[in-house]
Amino acid sequence: MSAIHKRIYNALKQEFKLLSGIFSQYLPAEYPYDVVGGQRMVKQTDFDDRVDIVPVADPNIFSMTQRVTLAQTELQLAMSNPQMHNLYMSYRKMYEALGIKNIDQLLPPPPPPQPKDPALEHIDAMGMKPFQAYPKQDHRAHITAHMNFMATNFVRNNPPIMASLEKNIFEHISLMAQEHTELEFAQQITQMKQAQAQGGGGQQMQQQMQELNLQMEARKAVLIAEFTEEFMAQEKQITSMLDSDPLIKLKAQEVDLKAMENYRKQQETTERINLDKSKLMQNRELTEEKLEQNEDLAHLRAETSLAKQQMSNQAKMRSDVMKRKDVKTLKGPRS
Repeated sequence: MSAIHKRIYNALKQEFKLLSGIFSQYLPAEYPYDVVGGQRMVKQTDFDDRVDIVPVADPNIFSMTQRVTLAQTELQLAMSNPQMHNLYMSYRKMYEALGIKNIDQLLPPPPPPQPKDPALEHIDAMGMKPFQAYPKQDHRAHITAHMNFMATNFVRNNPPIMASLEKNIFEHISLMAQEHTELEFAQQITQMKQAQAQGGGGQQMQQQMQELNLQMEARKAVLIAEFTEEFMAQEKQITSMLDSDPLIKLKAQEVDLKAMENYRKQQETTERINLDKSKLMQNRELTEEKLEQNEDLAHLRAETSLAKQQMSNQAKMRSDVMKRKDVKTLKGPRS
């Protein structure tokens, strides 16, 4: 079936090429055709050498069963580790393989990410939800808000929340350095764009663009180092104020130990859940394999039973024939 399907695909591809060549030579410059909702136009240039017309299919998949099986396997892999996969696309491919229409009504696409204020980012951090920095934000205000929130005992004793906030701070630092660099080199960038618009796209212009990009990257690295040093000094100042009181320090150590214990339990629970999911998937696969094997054995037993029945019938027929011959031999010829 696979070889037949690939040959059919290849034949259809050749047929599309022949039709495309005929249309590109003999079709009028504009050809009108009516469809539901109005009149449309197809142009002769739509079939020139710039466009390849091929079947929209996968020649390696020749049945709906294969498509559904592949989509189901992909969805199972995505569900086993959702943090590393796009579950929306996995579900969408599953629905497409099943041939379901109006998928957007059944599975609405996720909304595009939007910039958030620091308070909402703190809520996402506590809920272990991802969040990120965006250009044109007030980066210093976000960094200051995160630093003040990181100074609380609750956050200091939760390493995952601390890590997500520090990650976001470094994102703001990178974007802030990028925006400062673009402002410093705005005049050179404008001059380069004007020269390119006037047709100056030669090798010398490309070399100048590369040199400008290198200068901007070097300046960005310097700014990132300066902003990082400022961030570390501010963090050290906040932590030193909290560590000056011995009672607060002792209480913080107790909370740290409790937080570490809670984090360890949470990690163990997560690992156990993932292990249980893996076992369930393996058991399901083994059950499906056993069912297939049982079906094969049932077919084999049925075929064996039919073969035995046929052999028994044939042996019975031969026995009947031999008995008839023996009877005729005993009777002998009539006198």
